Amino acid sequence: MKKYVLFGVILILAGTATAQTLSADTMIYGTVTVNKDDRIDILGEKMYEYNVALAKNIRSGKGFRLMLMSTSDRNQAMQLRTKLLRQYPEHKVYMAFQSPFIKLKMGNFEDREEAESLRKQLLKQKITPGNIYIIPETIELKPEKIEELE
Repeated sequence: MKKYVLFGVILILAGTATAQTLSADTMIYGTVTVNKDDRIDILGEKMYEYNVALAKNIRSGKGFRLMLMSTSDRNQAMQLRTKLLRQYPEHKVYMAFQSPFIKLKMGNFEDREEAESLRKQLLKQKITPGNIYIIPETIELKPEKIEELE
């Protein structure tokens, strides 16, 4: 009996339920006002500047670096790195640990001649305890050089 009563209630409710309908009185055209915060424009400008800077970001290419040292003595490598950063701030010094050695590399040279001139200069100053080798590697290209290539 409860089932029949429940079924009857559901039928009555379903019969009285209606969906939204469009009529002539509901088709009134109005205006929409958008209140925009000024910070959205500032955010858009910052995003544009970021994207431009990202497009001019440092890219990589083929080139040469100087292999200055391969040692297991960390203090010696740090001393040489500090000395090079002070004397040659325009060149990057790269320090990598490949067990059990610490390898110290320097520069981002597109031409072998540039690397050779700095190598000779460093050998004259006797900064490094051993020999200096020119090795081919993937280097960082500066944005000015990328624009020249394009």
